[in-house]
Amino acid sequence: MNFREMSDYELIAGCVGGDDACFNELLGRYKNLIYSVVLRMVNCKMEADDLAQEVFIKIYRNLARYQPEYKFSTWAIKICSNHVIDYRRKKRAETVNLEDAQSILAAPVTDEPETVYAMKELSALLRRLLEGLPEMYRVPIVLYHQQGLSYQEIADITDEPLSKVKNRIFRGRKMLKENLVDLKRGESYGM
Repeated sequence: MNFREMSDYELIAGCVGGDDACFNELLGRYKNLIYSVVLRMVNCKMEADDLAQEVFIKIYRNLARYQPEYKFSTWAIKICSNHVIDYRRKKRAETVNLEDAQSILAAPVTDEPETVYAMKELSALLRRLLEGLPEMYRVPIVLYHQQGLSYQEIADITDEPLSKVKNRIFRGRKMLKENLVDLKRGESYGM
């Protein structure tokens, strides 16, 4: 049987039926996506490794509850996001890694050291500003800009209405922009 030709739903049915090879194929398809989401939310590779494993255990245990009218990736990211949010609440940490500002900003036009340095500084600044946002704004922004998810997919993951997701991304961006402007004003006044 060629697992690569099987749909996600067929693999899930195999998993529920006890076929570990089907789960291994499903794991292979989605491990990078899940790990990427976790890493961007916790900003620590060791924690991300552990949390990603925990997420896959949760996914495995809940496969019988999967409903095929939803994309498997959306369902899996929802479990992932909820697990990491729960973990962070328990830990009371408020960090999300915006690994690379290039998903929000254009890449540098040149490879000159000054430009590369400026982009790294801007990336670090944006990461700090993003970490300062309340979680309800930060999570949708990370899912939209870092994971490339649509508004509808984010709404499905967060169990929020589409209008609320759009509003939170808009407000989160506005807060980031205002914080950048305030920072710039502070620099110009020598603060």
